[in-house]
Amino acid sequence: MNAPFTLAAEGLPRRPFTVKQVLRMVEMGVIGHDERFELIGGEMVRMSPKGIRHEIIKAWSIETLVRGLPKHLQTVPETTFYLSDDTFIEPDFVVYPRGKLAELSPQSCLLAIEIGDSSLAYDLGRKAEIYAQFGIGELWVINARTLVTCVHRDPVDDRYGSVEDVEAGMALTPLRIPELSIDLAGIDL
Repeated sequence: MNAPFTLAAEGLPRRPFTVKQVLRMVEMGVIGHDERFELIGGEMVRMSPKGIRHEIIKAWSIETLVRGLPKHLQTVPETTFYLSDDTFIEPDFVVYPRGKLAELSPQSCLLAIEIGDSSLAYDLGRKAEIYAQFGIGELWVINARTLVTCVHRDPVDDRYGSVEDVEAGMALTPLRIPELSIDLAGIDL
């Protein structure tokens, strides 16, 4: 059973949920296992449907990351990343120390990647603020239309101190994974 989503009544008080409450609602069938949403500050935010460009980039990224990561690191697509008692997000990818997915935290997340198509404005705006607020050291937001990657680094409060656009055809190298280099020009859209 999937519970319907509504548009929020802006300015009116709302009851926030905790991660525990949301997990219990899924367990009890109030929220379907197939529903796609994130919990941001206690509010359930519906995730956009994924288009074919998003999926092509995701498939290419899986292969590229798995082949390119050093043996002491791992990646996982679309994992639920618990940030606090009232916030979880689902990045397209996270890179973390091998065998440490159960302990994934803002400190152990070496790189988070979002692929933005219909969600691009949200990924570059509010969602990037959430990543910064929780101290995720590096976030890449890949524009599914242009393959330009917006590289966010140096989180301070709810902003990144460094934000740079990197064109496809230029190497992307995470600060904390210098042995990894990715060039999106290899994606065949």
